[in-house]
Amino acid sequence: MKNTFNIGNEFIVNRLGYGAMRITGTGIWGPPANKEEAIKVLRKAVELGVDFIDTADSYGPNVSEELIAEALHPYVKGLVIATKGGFERTGPNQWNINSSPEHLKTALEGSLRRLKVDTIDLYQLHRIDPKVPFDETLTFLKKAQEQGKIRHIGLSEVSVKEIKQAQEFVEIVSVQNKYSIDFRKWEGELNYCNDNNIAFIPWNPIQAGHLQEEGPLAQIAANHSASINQIALSWLLHHSPNILLIPGTSQVKHLEENIAAGNIRLTDEEMKMLDKI
Repeated sequence: MKNTFNIGNEFIVNRLGYGAMRITGTGIWGPPANKEEAIKVLRKAVELGVDFIDTADSYGPNVSEELIAEALHPYVKGLVIATKGGFERTGPNQWNINSSPEHLKTALEGSLRRLKVDTIDLYQLHRIDPKVPFDETLTFLKKAQEQGKIRHIGLSEVSVKEIKQAQEFVEIVSVQNKYSIDFRKWEGELNYCNDNNIAFIPWNPIQAGHLQEEGPLAQIAANHSASINQIALSWLLHHSPNILLIPGTSQVKHLEENIAAGNIRLTDEEMKMLDKI
């Protein structure tokens, strides 16, 4: 099993990264209940070898990006920070799609400022906006890339057809869709990305900790003296070489458990059992 992936033929990163959504308040709104712990998580992640951190302007909003800069800036060489734009927030657990060029311009400039960078390593469109022609959104992203504000472009929650449409405008280096051992709706998109050297970044990779606590997962977890969450993460790493994981947490203990999943080696027989879930 290969431990790294080359994003856009430029950034070679460890396939176990960190998703920074959970270092905000309840409902992904406002500051975290324990800011000191959130800062510790970010610093510990880098200490443990994480060199890919995923965030978004909508996490907080703004809070996640601000904490990343506070904890880690100036950034160590090789640390890739990916962010996203395309949502407006009006309250806890409220997500309103807005991928208009006007909104994305404000969002992008805000992310650059909060993260204290001149260029976003990987800027991902959080959602395609049904109210805005996709071509207009893509044209904005292409222009921002030409201006040097964005290095690479990714998409989220998209079909193969939509990826291909985007590829007519810009190079797409990553796709972030909901995917886990027990949610495989986007298998075709995963395979397309693998065939085209595009990183596939599952969000909610352990179903927010609500995986089935019996059956093959539990059996194999016992074999490895691991948790079912660790086995679910390990399965993703084994399942396809272009999968880049970003499990999120607000606690150092859980972070260490997630990172340790990268050391688990599943046998062919165990993979066959897990594939049937």
